Amino acid sequence: MSKETDLDTQPTGKTLPWFLTITGLLTIGGLIAMPFLAGEPDGDKMPDMVRFLGRFHPVILHLPIGIFSLILLEELLGMFTREKKRRTVLPIFIGAASAVVAVIAGFLLYHGGGYEGSELAEDHLWSGLGFACVAVVTMIVKAWSLAPAASQAFYRVLLFGSVGVMGFASHGGASMTHGSDYLTKYAPDPIREAIGLEPKEKEEEIKAKPLEEQVAYADIVQPILNKRCVECHKEGKSKGKLRMDTFEMLVKGGKEGSAIEPGVAEDSNIVIRPELPMDDEEHMPPEGKKDIEEHELAVVKWWINEGADPKKTVGELKLTDEIRAAIGKLDLGIGKGETAVKEAVSDLPSDDLRATVAKLGVDFPGGLTFESQSSASLTFTGVSLRKNLTDELFAKLSPVIPKMIAVDLSATSVTDASIAKLAAATDLRMVRLSETTITDASMDTLAKLTKLESVNLYGTKVTDAGVKKLTALPNLKRLYLWQTAVTPEAIAEIKKALPAVEIVTGV
Repeated sequence: MSKETDLDTQPTGKTLPWFLTITGLLTIGGLIAMPFLAGEPDGDKMPDMVRFLGRFHPVILHLPIGIFSLILLEELLGMFTREKKRRTVLPIFIGAASAVVAVIAGFLLYHGGGYEGSELAEDHLWSGLGFACVAVVTMIVKAWSLAPAASQAFYRVLLFGSVGVMGFASHGGASMTHGSDYLTKYAPDPIREAIGLEPKEKEEEIKAKPLEEQVAYADIVQPILNKRCVECHKEGKSKGKLRMDTFEMLVKGGKEGSAIEPGVAEDSNIVIRPELPMDDEEHMPPEGKKDIEEHELAVVKWWINEGADPKKTVGELKLTDEIRAAIGKLDLGIGKGETAVKEAVSDLPSDDLRATVAKLGVDFPGGLTFESQSSASLTFTGVSLRKNLTDELFAKLSPVIPKMIAVDLSATSVTDASIAKLAAATDLRMVRLSETTITDASMDTLAKLTKLESVNLYGTKVTDAGVKKLTALPNLKRLYLWQTAVTPEAIAEIKKALPAVEIVTGV
């Protein structure tokens, strides 16, 4: 007979699983103490390594979810059939261990910044910790229940409890990532009504109301904020402890106080930040996000200067021809009936695109994401793949490259061949190619992407001849040339051709 390990043997007087018990209890103690020892999250003080490791949380968390789901299924089959179950603690040991690792990664992500002051993020953190702790306890009980005469009742109660807590924590994570309406957005009307939501048809009727009947904040201003700001300032992710997803949160503000000053737009943070110079670190939206349009900002200013009332309709405010025209550019369906509603829906990602992105998630876990819930534009980062991201692997992204607006290929193995494929990304605004082997050949491709605002060539082999081609980019605002062969003379020529561009050389 083969020699069995401690994880596979039944407990006897000499092999009682004391090691698993003591280790598990110490792990639980460490998990519970972790938030108290770390204190309040402050992303500004966290090193990049914390942020880097935290980004693996969305990748790791699927492992314990899958393992516990399979264990639960096996247990249910064993309860209602005569199928003999394997008498081993190994599966649940792996599940509990992966749950602990996922929670630690999530904790690092939470402290890496962007979630300060978010009740949803804090609830998700504690529910995740709760799941990991219950999972460890379930593993311990399983280890002690392997004896032939041992009862399985307590173990089963804990197993069902673990899966329940896991489901609650998973729902919180999905709400943070996709928004609180992720599960209900496409729900049938009977379900929507049962949980207190308006039927879909009524929502569309509201959008088609005449302009004067629209509520200025809810129907006009909030959609602008949702499009430009809420992705980084919402429940579950509130940079600077500021949330912009509700009027109450706007008034409450963040680290710098209220986001709005009723009657005084120029003193309101949501106006001050977008009007800062592009090279100012405090400018919002940040690099890689599309700036708020002039007509959108004009509408926000108008609403604030008119008193920033959350309930007044447009007809109750002073409406100039200039503001009427600005509102008309928003494509919110105001006064235009069904046509405008259909146009607004056309900007959303199609089911086919969502399915393609989900399928690519297998090869690029966490790397391909939508710009926002209401946008079909995509962002891509190869940070988790690094040198494993080759030209062959990058080619799999070809179907979605036309939808990309930001691409980060830093420190990957891609070559000029991959950059050539970016020619299809005609809306690309930001590209990072630092520490890759790309050459001047890639500059021919980039020079044709006229919407590019930021190009990072740090540590590459580009030369004067190649980088000068980027002077053809009319919207270029930032160019990173640190540790390249580009000379001061070439930089001077670029500055002359593009006076507004910021060139970072490391000096």
